[in-house]
Amino acid sequence: MIEITGVRQVRAWRDRVMPPVERLSPGLWSIPVPLPDTPLRYVLVYLLELPSGVAIIDAGWDNDEAWQALLAGIVETGHAITDVRAVLVTHVHPDHYGLGARVREASGAWIGMHVQEAASLPRRIGSADGMAANLLRWLRRCGAPEAEVPELLSTPERYASLLGMPEPDRLLADGDKADLPTWDLRAVWTPGHTAGHLCFYEPTRSLLFSGDHVLPRISPNISVHATAAPNPLGAFLRSLAAVGELPVDEVLPAHEYRFRGLPDRVDDLRAHHDKRLAQLTALVADRPGQTTWQLAAGMTWSRDWSQLRGFIRRSAVGETLAHLVLLEHRRALIRSGTMPDRWALSR
Repeated sequence: MIEITGVRQVRAWRDRVMPPVERLSPGLWSIPVPLPDTPLRYVLVYLLELPSGVAIIDAGWDNDEAWQALLAGIVETGHAITDVRAVLVTHVHPDHYGLGARVREASGAWIGMHVQEAASLPRRIGSADGMAANLLRWLRRCGAPEAEVPELLSTPERYASLLGMPEPDRLLADGDKADLPTWDLRAVWTPGHTAGHLCFYEPTRSLLFSGDHVLPRISPNISVHATAAPNPLGAFLRSLAAVGELPVDEVLPAHEYRFRGLPDRVDDLRAHHDKRLAQLTALVADRPGQTTWQLAAGMTWSRDWSQLRGFIRRSAVGETLAHLVLLEHRRALIRSGTMPDRWALSR
């Protein structure tokens, strides 16, 4: 069982309000930055004080409301945006990296991320038209009904925002020590949620900045999509086990609230995915030949399938596919290879 340490954060979460900017320990702060139109509500940016300036872990969503919240939060810690010397990136999803370019432009800070995360930057993958075409092929391979496809595609504004994400200045490999004076901060490669997701471990303070890899209440979305790694759920479970062995006193996640009890939370997450794999196997056994879309519609979600719309429904399909692919790697399932893919038990 986990112990909640972010008491003010969990109170704010339950009251559906923004948590406060908090001083967590000498030289360490959390700054909530709001997210638009998402159940996650905010991302927690962590500010680390340096002998000269500050570093931040993640940056927040790229809109004016989030930018003003980040600026005000930094001021509340006694600093200014021009004091930022480094931006350490857990992963390049827009809620974490969207403001990266604005922060670097305002402060001259260097940006660091994992090499595989840099390789996944949309500007390296191609144009907006190319990304849209990849997504369309993926939806059709999953069996998405043609009538629902327009709602599942991203908008031109969304593609423009993704293509604006900047290149990093430094690449961090697993085990690398970040160049932050007075901090013994180590990069921990934790693929799964994304191919190059990083946690940051501070052994002298027994802290783990866990990004989206380990959250206190929900499981991070692990999806197979048009540009994902081949078996992201398998990678996630392996990296989850490795993180669970670290001597950590407190986990500082990117969403929700801080907590203690990392090994128990790792066990909970592994058990959650075991249940999902079992449920999916039973669905395939009951009705062989279903598409990924049909299987996703038959799974248990936090809300009824009919209430999942747009990006949320697309994420559910991607998560279902990640579980199917893991079962395929374990030789428990086979797929037809037709368009769309259809799934059956291995003989």
